[in-house]
Amino acid sequence: MRSLMLGICSGAIVIGATASASAQSGTSSWQHRTTPQTPPPTAPRSTRRTTKPVVPLRPSVAGAGKKRRKLLGPATGPVSGDNAAYIAFDQGLYLTALKLAAAAAKKGDPTAHTLVARIHAEGLGVPKNEKLAAQWYEQGAKLGDIEATFALGVMLASGTGVKKDRARAAALFEKAAMKGHAYAHYNLGLLFLTGDGKPENPRRAALHIEFAASHGILEAQYDLATLYQKGHGVEPDAFKAAYWIRQAAARGHPAAQYDYAIMLLRGQGLNEDRPLVVDYLQKSAARGLPGAQNRLAYIYLEGKLVNRSEQEAAKWRLLARAGGVKDDALDKAIAKLPAAVRRAATTAAQDFQERRALELPVATAK
Repeated sequence: MRSLMLGICSGAIVIGATASASAQSGTSSWQHRTTPQTPPPTAPRSTRRTTKPVVPLRPSVAGAGKKRRKLLGPATGPVSGDNAAYIAFDQGLYLTALKLAAAAAKKGDPTAHTLVARIHAEGLGVPKNEKLAAQWYEQGAKLGDIEATFALGVMLASGTGVKKDRARAAALFEKAAMKGHAYAHYNLGLLFLTGDGKPENPRRAALHIEFAASHGILEAQYDLATLYQKGHGVEPDAFKAAYWIRQAAARGHPAAQYDYAIMLLRGQGLNEDRPLVVDYLQKSAARGLPGAQNRLAYIYLEGKLVNRSEQEAAKWRLLARAGGVKDDALDKAIAKLPAAVRRAATTAAQDFQERRALELPVATAK
């Protein structure tokens, strides 16, 4: 049975840390920070995630492990064969997948345990049962499945379905990392960074985060840029910091897009990327970063990089203020706009918030 790259939901574990981050913003994983902007002195850097101990895992990535035939459409007959459970899972036939995987697990298939665990962890076709999922991951890990090892580590780190145990989680991440598991490297790096479950060791942390970054883990790319910016665990290197933050921005990391846009506005970064300033600010603002929203308010009010729009300026300022950004100078400028413009901006800001709450696309002015 093929291995299934699975996390529980969407991202790696995120652990609160003590280290500082880049001059552009806090790391993607461990803290909020603020960044001075010019001209507005009080506008913050990208608003990062909170220091909640853990966020959900990334989605599963199909296709890892043994090869199976590629499905070109829905099956026209019963699923069968070595990969039957996974074929059923891919088609959304979760109860069938569970039955087939459970049968394979009885025969000692390690990855079958992992698939059963995922179905219970996510409540796919059955009631969600994290405690039962942890038991199945435990068995899969004992049988040597790396994805089960990683997933169990995450559950132990967060105390999901099991008693929280960061030391044991670290040991499992280390085991998975030794097999080249990129997210395990990232999580292990965060533990070394915080000294939680592992002795605090910024150098080791940077090595694991660099491995994850070089293997395409978006959060790790952003965090590595942060470490190079501050010289935490590595020698300070502005070029490498810019390289990694550019990589993360190009792949859609909202905070990286904001931070790189600020770098470009300051004359840093690559000249060829300067036309991306507004695009990156709009994208990060649309993802809800208050700092980017505040910067956009200035840009629309000034009308240098975009067509001037008082309504857009007021809208983004309202959203940034709601996000906690203090900017008295900008508030005074917005207050002088016509009442009709401010009313329209309020309506637009409310529409933005409602669409984001419903996870609907958010339009941005050009």
